[in-house]
Amino acid sequence: NLNINQGDKIGFIGSTGSGKTTIVDIMLGLQKSNSGEILVNQEILNTTNHQLPFKIGYVPQDVYLLDDTLRKNILFKIENGIGLITINRPDQLNALNNKTIEELHQQFEEIKNDKNIKVIIIIGEGDKAFVAGADIKEFANFSKEQGKKLAKNGQDKLFNLIENFSKPVIAAINGFALGGGLELAMACHIRIASENAKMGLPEVSLGVIPGYGGTQRLAQLIGKGKAFELITTAQMISSKEALEYGLINHLESQENLIQKCLEISRQIMKNSPNAIAAAIESINAGYNKDLNGYNEEIESFGNCFESDEFTEGTQAFLEKRRPNF
Repeated sequence: NLNINQGDKIGFIGSTGSGKTTIVDIMLGLQKSNSGEILVNQEILNTTNHQLPFKIGYVPQDVYLLDDTLRKNILFKIENGIGLITINRPDQLNALNNKTIEELHQQFEEIKNDKNIKVIIIIGEGDKAFVAGADIKEFANFSKEQGKKLAKNGQDKLFNLIENFSKPVIAAINGFALGGGLELAMACHIRIASENAKMGLPEVSLGVIPGYGGTQRLAQLIGKGKAFELITTAQMISSKEALEYGLINHLESQENLIQKCLEISRQIMKNSPNAIAAAIESINAGYNKDLNGYNEEIESFGNCFESDEFTEGTQAFLEKRRPNF
C-alpha cells in the first residue's frame, strides 16, 4: 500500500539472507508494479556489494520512503523483537553531529509504531566510545540564539523523544560517554556500561554547560550534590564509580556487555507492552513539574483494565500458563 511517486527515494528494512529475493528483484518489481514510473538507477544496480549500504541477497522486510539520503551515521538491525541501533562514526569517536541526531530521530519515529520491536538497544561502533560528546566544530561560532535553537532542537528531536519513548531503551555504554554522549545515555531508561567506560559532562571546560538535558537528568539520577561536583569539575568518572553513584544499572566486561543488554531485553519482552508503556509514562510523570505523578499513575492503572493485554495476563495467571502478549 506504499504510495510511491516519481523521484521518491526508496529504502528497505530487512536482514541479509540467501533467498532468491534481492534488492534488484524488489526494485524491478516496484518498477513494473508502478507502470514504469519508478526508474531503477543502473549505477546502483551495477555497484559491487561492498560499496552498497546493503548487500545483494538482502531480503527486505519492509519498503519505506526516504526523506533525504540513506542513513550513513547509524546502523540498525532487528533480532527477535529487539532493535539494535549502532552510532557509526568511529573515526570521530561516534560524536553526535546534527546529521546523526536527525538520523536517530527518524529511526525512533519508524520504530515507534512497529509492534514487532519491543526493546531498543543503543551502542557505539567500535570499542573506544559510546558517544564521545557533541561535534564541537559544528557550533564553535554560534550566536546566543543559535545556541538556544541547537539545545531545543536536540532535546525535542531526540533526548526527550527517547526519555518518553513507549518502549524501553537501553544504553550499552561501551567506552567514552562524554557530554552529549552521557546525555544520550541518561535519556535512555536503562544504562549498562562496560568496564572500560568513562563518563562525564565536561562542557564547563569549554565555557558552556550541558544543553541536552544533562543538568536535569544527572541530578535526578545521582542527586543534586554529586551532579554539582561532576558538572563543575568537568571530571570523568569510571564505570565502577558510575555504578556506585547510581548512574548506571549494571557493570559488565566489554565482552559480556551486549549479552547483558539482550538478557534484560528478553526479560522485558515477557511482559505486557501496553503496561510497560504505561509504567514508563507514570514514572516520568513524577519528574515533570507540570504533572502529579500519583494522579497519572491512577489514570494509567485504570486504563490498563480496558486493554486486551490485561485480559490475557489475568487469564494466563488463573490458568497457570504464560501470557501471550
